[in-house]
Amino acid sequence: MDNIKDLLVILISSSLVSNVVLSQFLGLCPFLGVSKKVKTAGGMGVAVIFVITLASGVAGVINKYVLQRFHIQYLDTIVFILVIAALVQFVEMFLKKAMPSLYEALGVYLPLITTNCAVLGVAINNEQAEYGILTGMVNGFATAVGFTIAIVILAGIREKIAYNDIPESFRGMPIVLLTAGLMAIAFVGFSGLL
Repeated sequence: MDNIKDLLVILISSSLVSNVVLSQFLGLCPFLGVSKKVKTAGGMGVAVIFVITLASGVAGVINKYVLQRFHIQYLDTIVFILVIAALVQFVEMFLKKAMPSLYEALGVYLPLITTNCAVLGVAINNEQAEYGILTGMVNGFATAVGFTIAIVILAGIREKIAYNDIPESFRGMPIVLLTAGLMAIAFVGFSGLL
């Protein structure tokens, strides 16, 4: 059984210290594209939490019981992409039925979870770190929570920026990238936690 202390360290490390967006620079497309409103950013964050956590577990099971058993680990990336695509389709169908307003608000960014490199990156990192299934799922959950924290903070800042007088050359994406860079610098402060 995994040590609770180790799982707690992974939880803090993956969500704050090694934030997938602000320190590893994975998942920037939805981070920058969906962070205009806090509501849609939160919805995207919840969808990413669900997909990454489930993808980590399913990828861990497939890796352990299929890829390693038959010595075909070289197929891991292809298999992980297929798992992620299937899970995103499930989330998309669920949101379309259960929450049509959130489905419409996320628009094209929901299918982009399939190509979100953060989801694939977590599955590959779990395999490279030789995490067990539970540890991999905890790492996936923590990584997705870190993504959600970052996207919601950026969305809140972007909503406030809309009411400020910003010089012409900084309007739009330049101020967003500058803000994201400052957030990344701020998150470096969490490195003292571990």
